[in-house]
Amino acid sequence: MCPADPAFRTAAIPVDAAWSSPFVRWQGALGGVSSLDVAAWVTTAAAADRGIDPSDLTRLVLGWTVPQEGIFYGAPTVAARIGAPGISGPMVSQACATGAVSIETAAVLVDHDPDEVVLVVTTDRTSNGPVLTYPSPSAPGGAPTVEHWVLDSFKRDPWAGKSMVATAEAVAAEAGMSREQVDEMTLLRYEQYQTALADDRAFQRRYMVPIEIPGRKGTTVIEADEGVFPTTAEGLAKLAPVDPDGIVTFGSQTHPADGTAGMVVTSAERARELAGGGPIGRILGTGQSRVPAAEMPKAPVPAAARALAAAGLGFDDVDAVTMHDPFAVNDIWFSEQTAIPAEKVNERGSSLVFGHPQGPTGTRLVIELLHRLAERGGGIGLFTGCAAGDTGAALVVEVT
Repeated sequence: MCPADPAFRTAAIPVDAAWSSPFVRWQGALGGVSSLDVAAWVTTAAAADRGIDPSDLTRLVLGWTVPQEGIFYGAPTVAARIGAPGISGPMVSQACATGAVSIETAAVLVDHDPDEVVLVVTTDRTSNGPVLTYPSPSAPGGAPTVEHWVLDSFKRDPWAGKSMVATAEAVAAEAGMSREQVDEMTLLRYEQYQTALADDRAFQRRYMVPIEIPGRKGTTVIEADEGVFPTTAEGLAKLAPVDPDGIVTFGSQTHPADGTAGMVVTSAERARELAGGGPIGRILGTGQSRVPAAEMPKAPVPAAARALAAAGLGFDDVDAVTMHDPFAVNDIWFSEQTAIPAEKVNERGSSLVFGHPQGPTGTRLVIELLHRLAERGGGIGLFTGCAAGDTGAALVVEVT
């Protein structure tokens, strides 16, 4: 089905002008490397490989969630380092929704001016997150308040007062989910990820750009995801729940990671030129949502419904779905609420398996959605996912 009146008139992505680095489990090979460096290296290589002239770019949208040294100058610095010193643009930080909102920001810019050629770069390093010290002169002895940017955010939502794991347990309990259901969904997602590795990673090689880290002893090259844990039904069954009274284990939730992903967003006409006869993905609609406190895994459903409504479509019109699923609970809830079979979601893997660097996670899943649609000959695709603060963000595309 083609929408009669989508929310966006012309914004599009040349499918081959979208890329992601491998994702690396935190405290791994990227644990001591700035995410801005990784973004600059990978974007430069991706542009060169795809024949993208940095001088043709008109704007940059930089998405990140974990501060890095020099982040105050993040967008203009990254632009200059990739060979586009004449451009800059907004920086987006919206927790796990950063990827989707960065793409939405670029689409709005293009829809306002079809001559825009916007580069979206999303990048994060959850490893070795900064520890911030806030002055507190009224405290005893003027003792400062200290916040660990990454770990404290995982542990507690300051408004709802719950950890992210607690939100998954709350939704699982409300829906009557069993430990067996959660483990079965986790195993399905792992098996789906294996299909992206078939034929020497043929699917991933369409979009994945290696990370080359220069060093005194030579260059370290990371070509594939690092930190994916081999998963079996027997292994999952042996894991103890994170909460002694719960059903979520370290197997059925994602792991923090480091990485970067990006794409070019421009008008459909320019996208076709850049694609050189290859597929393009029209951006049709976007949506955001917020659900009641401490019910985060529910958020992808209303976000998806709003994005589809903005595109003039419904769940029955969707040909492929990718979803950020920090917990297998998210997948079960989504399928039960939308009647979309779990097997139709994340057909080539998901963040539950390959990890979650936050900013680039949604971007990579949109890219995988574009390539999955191209693989099947085109169609309507939906990306959706939850984010901190019981929020969600979604994006609808049509690949032709």
